[in-house]
Amino acid sequence: MPSFSATEIAFLMVACQQVVLAFGWLAGAALMAESRRAALHWALYAALSAVSLVLFVVSVKPGIEPLRAMANLCIVASLVVLQRGVWAFFACPRPWLWHGVVLAAAGAATWFGLDPANGAWRVAIVSGALSALCLSVGWDMQREARARMELRWGAVLAVPLLLGGLVFGLRAGRAMVSPGTIVAEVTADSALNVSAAFSYLVIALVFQLTLVALVVTRGVVELRRASRYDALTGLLNRRAAQEALEDELQRSRRLGEPFSVLMIDADHFKSINDVQGHAAGDRALQHLGTLLSAQMRDIDRVGRWGGEEFIVVLPGTPLAQAQEVAERLRERTQALPPRWQERAVPLTVSLGVSQWAGAADELAALMSRADAALYRAKANGRNRVEVEPPASPANLRVLPTR
Repeated sequence: MPSFSATEIAFLMVACQQVVLAFGWLAGAALMAESRRAALHWALYAALSAVSLVLFVVSVKPGIEPLRAMANLCIVASLVVLQRGVWAFFACPRPWLWHGVVLAAAGAATWFGLDPANGAWRVAIVSGALSALCLSVGWDMQREARARMELRWGAVLAVPLLLGGLVFGLRAGRAMVSPGTIVAEVTADSALNVSAAFSYLVIALVFQLTLVALVVTRGVVELRRASRYDALTGLLNRRAAQEALEDELQRSRRLGEPFSVLMIDADHFKSINDVQGHAAGDRALQHLGTLLSAQMRDIDRVGRWGGEEFIVVLPGTPLAQAQEVAERLRERTQALPPRWQERAVPLTVSLGVSQWAGAADELAALMSRADAALYRAKANGRNRVEVEPPASPANLRVLPTR
């Protein structure tokens, strides 16, 4: 019965851990449609990690050094697959040039490293490649998590990889400083190697947990987004727009600033659906949502109120300025019609404008005045702006508009 050193036992434990995780990611791929490609990449990453560790344990026996070359290639390939899985998860594919260079360098190092005289160079180049990959994957994870998922704690995701990059970087440096002893140190059953192996066991598990946390967090973010944003236009849905109105009412009461509301309705929208089809109607709504968002300040809130009706909340904006904004939106919509099947789809909007009148003014009254103004715009011929005068506004501070 073969006997294993403490270091080899530790590596085999990590290999078993990675096998279990590989099956876990395969199961996840079957259940998570949106993250399937990433999960398959991460399953392959775990499997290649397990294979590399088993090959490393076997290759320390005399006469089978070529297996060590395969172990080195597998561990480098595993991190390449890991990074491509991260790119798949965040839908940011990159060219193969970077990974091709890393794999070519690792392959050349392992091939020439079969000669014992080149062993130190093999350790230095492969360890350097692993360090670069760890740091690159860690950087990508934290950057994309913060940018795409708005995670303030995104940098935490990179900690296990940064630790791995540091360990491999130190090993590469050690190979350059002490080339005569590094090969023996790598395979020795020393307390340092045993500690490193068990540390890798913990780091590998923690890193896999960060991947799971990434998947779960994205699910939470998407559920939150689905509960607040309209699926067709990407604007606030009615519930979120109502919350924005209530928040603005409280803010304006506290600061004594005015705010105005625009109610917007696409003219003759039913005829677009009837004549050109619902797909054309959907395209028109998407186009209108994009136009509205592009004309607003960062502090403004734009939502789809229902059907072909939209709402814009303008903080710090009195009635006269809100009317100017509404007229600009009307002109912009008429001048830039949506296109469907290579043809322009004529589209105009009617707008009703109302201003919050002060502390005694409630949202229901404000919205009623905005609706009345909108209905008057449609009754007076459409493609126009109508203003419902607010009831005796108090002295209110005004914010600049775009």
